Amino acid sequence: MNSISTQHLSVSLDGVTVLDDVSLNVDSGSCTALIGPNGSGKTTMLRALAGLVKYTGRVRLGDGDGSALRGRQRSRLVAYAPQEPLLPPDLTVLELVLLGRAPHLGSFGNFSATDHDLAAQAIDRLDLAALAHRRLSALSGGERRRAALAQALAQQTPILLLDEPTTALDLGHQQLVLELVDRLRRDDGLTVVMVLHDPTLAGQYADQLLLLQKGQVAAAGRPEQVLEATMLAVHYAASLEVVTTGNGIAVHPVRPARVEAIPTTLRP
Repeated sequence: MNSISTQHLSVSLDGVTVLDDVSLNVDSGSCTALIGPNGSGKTTMLRALAGLVKYTGRVRLGDGDGSALRGRQRSRLVAYAPQEPLLPPDLTVLELVLLGRAPHLGSFGNFSATDHDLAAQAIDRLDLAALAHRRLSALSGGERRRAALAQALAQQTPILLLDEPTTALDLGHQQLVLELVDRLRRDDGLTVVMVLHDPTLAGQYADQLLLLQKGQVAAAGRPEQVLEATMLAVHYAASLEVVTTGNGIAVHPVRPARVEAIPTTLRP
């Protein structure tokens, strides 16, 4: 089983509670999107699931206690792609993606032909084949982002944690990445939790949404339950509309009604 669950998950950073009593269940082979305004705790929650921050409460990954997982054992179960990956500039795309195979290395510590094949597949899936031997320092921000995602895919774990996977990507590559993740989830049974900035993308690609506000759960459920215009307007402090389309739900920002300025000649 590749399910994920949290019970009463809380995280404090520098004495400030960033995540407060969050419980969540993610079914094996499903996709959950964490949404919410800036500073609501989305990235912190993903890092807690990845075992990168201390927390109270409980995290279960698959059949095991998340706090008990160590090193290679965790890396074979969970792949995590951060929002701002630290990428050694002198590495090539291929060298970076091969690092995703490190948890699977044998006793001699050498990459096998299978490792190279899987890295090449990940590179091809992220539309990076033409850049495989180019150094990361020579790539655009979007290209580096796709290279980091390819590294996570090459890791071939049953659980995939993605923090803003569409950041710095153009519209075509945003769709390419999310369609790829969705296909892997459906074909290979991956369990996915991702932070998404765009509620529309979250509603179209996730089975369930968790809306966070100030570290707490403001709403949780199917996209049509969570993406409700009045509630979103309050939590995002924005003027918007929610439209149901043939492919899902779309959330559009709408310019607030303008109050015309009083002409100077009419002012007291």
